[in-house]
Order: sequence, then C-alpha cells, then structure tokens
Amino acid sequence: MVPRLMCLVSSGDDLARLPALAMAGVDAIQVRDKTLERDGLIALTNHVMNLVPAARVIVNDRIDVAVITGADGVHVGASDLPVAEVAAMVGRAQARGFLSDRFLIGATCRTAADVRAAGDAGAAYAGVGPVFATSSKDGLPDPLGVEGLGAAVVHGGVPVLAIGGIDADNAAEVVAAGAHGVAVIGGIWRAADPVAAARALAAVVR
Repeated sequence: MVPRLMCLVSSGDDLARLPALAMAGVDAIQVRDKTLERDGLIALTNHVMNLVPAARVIVNDRIDVAVITGADGVHVGASDLPVAEVAAMVGRAQARGFLSDRFLIGATCRTAADVRAAGDAGAAYAGVGPVFATSSKDGLPDPLGVEGLGAAVVHGGVPVLAIGGIDADNAAEVVAAGAHGVAVIGGIWRAADPVAAARALAAVVR
C-alpha cells in the first residue's frame, strides 16, 4: 500500500522523535542523506528501521542499500538510475528472496507524462514537485503550484505524493488537487512541535 504521509530524514535530524512521529500518523520514512557513503547510509537505514518497525522505510536513490538492509522501498530521482532498470533489479532480488513482494519503487516526476512513464516502467508511486517554494534542497526547478500538481495527476495511473513546501496549512490544497498523499521535510522538522505537525498533516491526508 502506498503511504499517505512520508517524512524524509537525514543523519542530522532528531531521529529519537521517529517513534512518536510514526504514532502521530507518519506511515513512511524516506532515508535521504547525500553526505554519507554506503556504510554510513546502511547504518542510518538500519537505525531508522529499528526505530519505526511499523512504518515503511524507503531509501532515496540507493537500491544497493535498500537490498542490503531489507528496506521497504527505494525512491529514484530524475538523475538516478532509470525506473525500468531499478524495477529489473528489484525483480531479481525478489526472485532470490532478498526483498519482499511489497517493496515499493518511487520516482520523482513533474508532469502527467512523467507519472505515466514511471508507472509503466514499474514505479508504485510518483513524487511530484516541488509544489511550493522550499529551501530543503538546492537546485530545484520552479514550483509547480497546486494547478501544476493537479495537471500531473494521472487518473487511473500510479498514486502521486506531493512534495515541496508542504505543511499542515496547505496540505488540504494538494489533496484536493488529486494527490494521494504528501512527502514532507521542513513541514515536520522545522515545526515548533514536529509531532503535532505530523498529527495535523495526517489528519488532512488520511
């Protein structure tokens, strides 16, 4: 099942809050840390998995780390391996019993054509954004806005998780535009009370 509320984490975040965030409604954690080499990312992913055994743990970019740790999925960006290649790797790993049949592949998309192509290649969901302006990542394209997000939603296609500048105040807009759920960084981690922010987001996207 594709998650509704995904929280992105790095080694610099307060990981001790993850169990409380999961209790508040975060049903997936995406591990994304570009500062770590493979061994550090493996250790971080294993730590996150131990903290939130009931939540899906998705690894950003690194299919090798996802397989080694037995994570619940991988998310690939536009400059990462093509979705079709990742899907082929996942299929081989599943055939050998290294990955669950519930393993999710996510893909970063911008348009309806991107979403459709990602689904055809084997993605279970599309991360579409940035929807709003965000400072959580450098080098992002211009925000799509709610209208752009709505235009990227392919009815009957793979579910869309909206990302970029999303918080409890604007999450209802992206859901109304057709998003299945949201992926959040600053909307949780920069909030005065991250757990309360997660609870408010979960109430909107559920």
